[in-house]
Amino acid sequence: MSAAAAVRNFLRHSLLGRLGFAAAALLLAAALLAPWIAPADPAAQNLAARLESPGAGHWMGTDELGRDIAARVLYGARISLFVAVSVVCGCGLTGLAIGMLAGYAGGWFDRIVNVVLINAFLSFPGVLLAIAFAAFLGPGIGKVILALVVTGWAGYARLARAQVLKVKELEYVLAARSLGASHARLLLRHLLPNILQPILIQGTIGMAGAILAESTLSFLGLGVLAPVPSWGAMLNDARSHLFDAPHMVVFPALAVMTAVLAFNLLGDAWRDWLDPRTRAHLQSLDLAR
Repeated sequence: MSAAAAVRNFLRHSLLGRLGFAAAALLLAAALLAPWIAPADPAAQNLAARLESPGAGHWMGTDELGRDIAARVLYGARISLFVAVSVVCGCGLTGLAIGMLAGYAGGWFDRIVNVVLINAFLSFPGVLLAIAFAAFLGPGIGKVILALVVTGWAGYARLARAQVLKVKELEYVLAARSLGASHARLLLRHLLPNILQPILIQGTIGMAGAILAESTLSFLGLGVLAPVPSWGAMLNDARSHLFDAPHMVVFPALAVMTAVLAFNLLGDAWRDWLDPRTRAHLQSLDLAR
C-alpha cells in the first residue's frame, strides 16, 4: 500500500484523525499564507484605534498599541510551528541517536546513558528546566529552541532505547549479524526502520508540547523578542486588559488551544491506528455502519 493510500485509509476510519488532521492542516495553511491573508502588518501601530473590539475593519480587534490581532495571530502561527518543528526534529534526532546507541551497545554504556543522563533529565519537570535554561541563555527564538531541545531529548532517547532492546533480539537481526553485517548496517538498515513508528507518534504529540512550551516561555518574557508576534507574548500583553478588552485574551488562547488539540488528536489517532487490534476494531465498526 502506498503512503497516500495509507493516509486516506487512516483518515477514512478515524474520526479523531480527521479532526486532528483538518485542524493541523488549517494551522499550517494559516502559517504559510500569513503574508498574503493577514489583514494588516502585525507590527504596525495605530494608537487611535487601540483596544477596538472585533469588527469589519479588524476581524479580531486591536491590542493596546492598535496592532491588528488577526494579523498577529496568523504570524504567531509561523513562530509556533517553526519552533515546534525545530524542537521535535532536534529532540527526535538527538534522542534517537543516543537511545539507539545505548540500547544496541548495552553494558556499562547503556547503564550510564539510562541511569545517569536520561533519568537525570527526566527527574526534573520539563517546563521548569526549560525556563531555567531559557533564563540562563536569554530571550530569542534560537535560544528557546535550544533550551527546549536540551530539556526534551530524554523522552525520545528512552523510547528509542526500549524499542532497540526489543527489536535487536528478533530473528532477522540475529540472522543479519550471523551473516557478518556491520554494526552501522544493523543500526541503519535493520533496527532504525522498525523502531520509527513509535518515535514518529511521540514526535506528533511532542509538537503540541513544544507549542505549549514556547507559548509559556514567551508569556514569561523568555521567548521570542518583540516586535515578533507570539501567542504567549500576546497573552502576557493582554493580562492588564482582561476585562476591558477580553478579545485580546480570547483569540490567542483559542489559537494555542487549537494547535495543541490538533496535534494531540492526530498523535492519539495515529497511535490507535498503528495498533493492529485497535485498527481491526475501527475497521469492523466502519463495516458495521
